[in-house]
Amino acid sequence: MNVGIVGTGNLAQTLGRAWAGAGHSLVVTGRDRQRAIGVADRIGRAAVAADPSDFGSRVDVVVVAVAWDGLEAALTLIGAGEGSLAGKTVIDCTNPVDYATGALKPASGSAAEFVARAATGAQVVKALHLFAGASWPYVGTPDEAPVVAICGDDPAALDRATALIHDLGGRASVVGGLAGARQLEEAAGFVMRVVASGHNPRFAVPDVDPALLHAPQTTN
Repeated sequence: MNVGIVGTGNLAQTLGRAWAGAGHSLVVTGRDRQRAIGVADRIGRAAVAADPSDFGSRVDVVVVAVAWDGLEAALTLIGAGEGSLAGKTVIDCTNPVDYATGALKPASGSAAEFVARAATGAQVVKALHLFAGASWPYVGTPDEAPVVAICGDDPAALDRATALIHDLGGRASVVGGLAGARQLEEAAGFVMRVVASGHNPRFAVPDVDPALLHAPQTTN
């Protein structure tokens, strides 16, 4: 796939390197062209920097890896409102939380739903906002691979996101439509609050084997 990344931070670079290692081509863009060139150089030969004006025409899938405060400007920069991403899968990795308190910044809805409204005709999937860039690529045993909760309304877009997560070494879990994105984003705030309290969030949720939920019930 030709994977376009909007953003020039650590997450953009780490995801780009992992996908390049899996055989994908990367196109990087952002408001600072020199930073985009630098990220593409660090990703390697599979990546190029693109001008925002022709970014949409060069990619199959778009990954939005910018801060919440810069999200609207980033989408405007690439012409999302004018249909530059129409028909494309857009994976929103935005973490719209207050890092000091863990509170979600949007008063209602979610960052992913904002992207869907702003990017005319795009098929948006919420994914990859819970894991830091350092999590990828995962190279351990498959049954220990990170589970990435994702949501979206378009089956084909969910399939593309699932394939890209697999290429990072992760496992995708489709948990519903895009209306559920706020819950996924709030989960990131919960994780931050647990970490801030001095605990590992891995131990803050029950360890539940799904197979047990489907096991036959026995009666005495």
